[in-house]
Amino acid sequence: MDGVRFAIGTLSVFPVRVTRVDRQVAGRAMVLAPAIGLVLGAVACLPLLLPGPPLLGAALAVGLLAVLTRGLHLDGLADLADGLGSGKPAPQALDIMKKSDIGPFGVITLVLTLLIQVTALSGLAPTTQTTALSGLGSASLATTLSGLEPPALTGLGPPALVIACVTGRLALTWACRSAVPAARPDGLGALVAGTVRPGAARAATALALAAAAGLGLVAGQGMVYVLPLGVAAGLAAALLLLRHARRRLGGVTGDVLGALVETATATTLTVCAVFG
Repeated sequence: MDGVRFAIGTLSVFPVRVTRVDRQVAGRAMVLAPAIGLVLGAVACLPLLLPGPPLLGAALAVGLLAVLTRGLHLDGLADLADGLGSGKPAPQALDIMKKSDIGPFGVITLVLTLLIQVTALSGLAPTTQTTALSGLGSASLATTLSGLEPPALTGLGPPALVIACVTGRLALTWACRSAVPAARPDGLGALVAGTVRPGAARAATALALAAAAGLGLVAGQGMVYVLPLGVAAGLAAALLLLRHARRRLGGVTGDVLGALVETATATTLTVCAVFG
């Protein structure tokens, strides 16, 4: 249970009592990270069920997800963008990433990433009764109102968001494999770097793909293929960023991990929006 508590306490806003913190517990937590993403995604997709414009529901869902994670992943994304964008050697880039302010590279990256996430999700948002009634005339509207039922979980937005959140945390599992070093001797990166065995990362990936296929089968409309494709694309994008960060910084930090989460999430949503 120590790994579960550490995963919840580190990756979400939910209050838990963490009684043990060491590299063994951290490794278990990073393997369990995709499961935490599943819970976060399930909660974050609730605004997609609200009546109103799909864009509003998508914005509220992405905002709720940021609240559920304390905005830490977004902060890491901005810090990494500032560090890499500076063009400085690793020690100076790491110093820039530790600063509390956000520079122009961070702002631009943050805005673009959130814009991509919201836009992609809005294109997959559930079709609500409000949207369905918008094209009816007054006579048809009066006839239809009597047959209305409570909103249902329809559309492709909720499963896509859930799987995007799972993929984002799956990127953490891969970033914490034994072959990946820490860029600093302290901090979250040093605690979790190298704590996950490759076999555990592969097993977590298989489970994530199975969950994506299962949700896709329920959602229909070809999502049984699209959601696993989103997982693969999101993880690939995160691994490319991880490779670049390792080359520039020498390893991972907490900021790098946060950036990987947001990159994988945005990529997965984009793939689902394009092919869904």
